[in-house]
Amino acid sequence: MASLPSTPHTQLPLPLDEGGKPVKNEALLELLPVHVVTKASQLPIDFLEPSPQTKLVIGFDCEGVDLCRYGTLCIMQLAFPDAIYLVDAIEGGEMLMRACKPALESSYVTKVIHDCKRDSEALYFQFGIKLHNVVDTQIAYSLTEEQEGRKRPLDDYYISFVGLLADPRYCGISYLEKEEVRVLLRQDPKFWTYRPLSKLMIRAAADDVRFLLYIYDKMLEKLNQRSLWHLSVRGELYCRCFCVNDNGYADWPSLPSTPDDLIADGDAPEEEILSVLDVPPGKMGCVIGKRGSSILSIKESCNAEILFGGSKGPRDKVFIIGPVKQVRKAEAMLKGRMPEIR
Repeated sequence: MASLPSTPHTQLPLPLDEGGKPVKNEALLELLPVHVVTKASQLPIDFLEPSPQTKLVIGFDCEGVDLCRYGTLCIMQLAFPDAIYLVDAIEGGEMLMRACKPALESSYVTKVIHDCKRDSEALYFQFGIKLHNVVDTQIAYSLTEEQEGRKRPLDDYYISFVGLLADPRYCGISYLEKEEVRVLLRQDPKFWTYRPLSKLMIRAAADDVRFLLYIYDKMLEKLNQRSLWHLSVRGELYCRCFCVNDNGYADWPSLPSTPDDLIADGDAPEEEILSVLDVPPGKMGCVIGKRGSSILSIKESCNAEILFGGSKGPRDKVFIIGPVKQVRKAEAMLKGRMPEIR
């Protein structure tokens, strides 16, 4: 067993206007430099060469076309306390992404991200990178709500990044520009492939990571040790969730062990796992039910996350994450609805 590793903190104060409110995003854009990276030499050496002596915490995100195993990862955003780096995967190509691999797989670099699943899938299948040591703010938000006795509706369980930014407990920032980019993406799905990067593209990419370090510190202030352990384990499980392969994730890092302090208190959390359930072709509708009714009923009975690949895939698979007993219970209920997968 092991103790919970100490997490290096970083702080990015939000400037306030005369009324005590955070200034608009446009003003913050001028305060923090943004660098477009096409060569590894343009990145900080502490990032390229991870070390226990120089542990880092960075904001992290990816942009692309249909971001998943079959899509195209175009930009990788890295937010440091003093600058934002936009890693251009199109111009820099395989060589640049290969230079970033040690940091993305390192335990010495904490990657703060909102919803890691598709980013991790794209990195794994397109560049052979196993994203490791993430703090997923979507998971952290749910854990904080649960810890403080609040429960989100099962049909609206995951908070969006825009919603998280707007929450005054974490940031209190309006992100109206996000909808502008979403409209452009609907009109032209290849938006992120165009070069040179426009001012709008640079601003939009930078804004997706600009506040993550600040939110990270706010969340660490709220989470207790038990929740921090859940956050660490679930981050690892979510990273590998859609990266399903034939070896059962054997090539991925081992999951964090239970902290000694929690064991000593006699309140050790149950082991958490990821289970992948194969569904016969054409039977996914039976699993989900009309308007998701079947899944909602199972979620009401089991303390486990139930995820689907949807249109991006992986198709014909259900991913279940949670404590072992709850995952097995969810599996049994799902199989009970379909004799074909018993």
